[in-house]
Amino acid sequence: MSDHPVSTAAPRVTVALVFGGVSTEHGVSCLTAGNVVRAVDAGRYDVVGIGITRDGRWLRFTPEQVAGLQTRDGRLPSVPVQGTDALLYRDGDRVLLAGRDGTTLVDPVPVDVAFALLHGPYGEDGTIQGQFEMLGLPYVGSGVAASANAMDKERMKQVLSAGSLPVGPYTAFTRQQWDADPAACLDAVAGLRFPVYVKPSSGGSSIGITRVTDPGAVAAAVEEAFRHDTKCMVEQGVADVREVECGVLEGSDGPRTSVPGEIVMHTEGKFYDFDAKYLPEEQVSLAVPADLEEEVVARVQEVAVRTFEAVGAAGLARVDTFVTADGQVLVNEINTMPGFTEHSMYPQVWAASGVDYPALVDQLLQQALRRRPAWR
Repeated sequence: MSDHPVSTAAPRVTVALVFGGVSTEHGVSCLTAGNVVRAVDAGRYDVVGIGITRDGRWLRFTPEQVAGLQTRDGRLPSVPVQGTDALLYRDGDRVLLAGRDGTTLVDPVPVDVAFALLHGPYGEDGTIQGQFEMLGLPYVGSGVAASANAMDKERMKQVLSAGSLPVGPYTAFTRQQWDADPAACLDAVAGLRFPVYVKPSSGGSSIGITRVTDPGAVAAAVEEAFRHDTKCMVEQGVADVREVECGVLEGSDGPRTSVPGEIVMHTEGKFYDFDAKYLPEEQVSLAVPADLEEEVVARVQEVAVRTFEAVGAAGLARVDTFVTADGQVLVNEINTMPGFTEHSMYPQVWAASGVDYPALVDQLLQQALRRRPAWR
């Protein structure tokens, strides 16, 4: 018998934290990465950072460098353009992350799980999820199909409608359709009740969205949406509703819901746009938990789980709803990689539900490790 005690400590896990990206939500992603790396349990996890610059270059960063990504002077951070190129690749039964100096790979490190804190196109839309699948690398969050369908707001509404979930009136058209026959597109918009919200179909953080009260302003709003996407979505505004959001977190026994939270705007005529989300300056407050009757809370949570399951989401999601004066619940959208800074709605509703920020990060990583790509 050995004189040395047998260690029962769990093996350390190496996490590839991916942030930045080429979408318009680059800065939000960087801010999130700084928050997450500071919340990771250093006693259980080793973190390697992969920062994607605005022009698509992959660079490797230390946890300390990632932790330094913070808002300064009211400006969101970005991936530093100077650094060592990063390469994520498969070697036998392992996935490795290495630096690259010309054609030479430097300091390859085995990676156990990826956490892509990317919002918008090329991160939240199934593209990087496909790369992880091909590498056989476990990752936090939804798979390829669910990410793609949730990212495209028209596809999302089609999926939810097929699942008998309540969604509001809308119309959508492509850049090609708009160029070919703008009058037909405007006629479709005219069939909606104003105000309407004109937005990129695949986008996030309310970037490119315009609230339109005058039909004469629709064309300019459409052009703004097309600056960010090749498809435009126009949604009918819903009067006298409350904006209520609910977190969904997948565990070993299936998805569970947080207490709902409410978006409370303090500026008349404003909506929950990018500045209100990330640079609030008293424009908005988050009421967590939302002051709702018990039966309405239950209805919001039920709709949130049904939405999560209809899309085929995994890991986490935030389901945004509108609650009418008589307690009915409409689905606005589902976000498969919701805002995840420490002060974002998703972590706040879970903190109010008894799961603090570090525990939330830990649960997501553990869930991802249990759910390996099918071919593995």
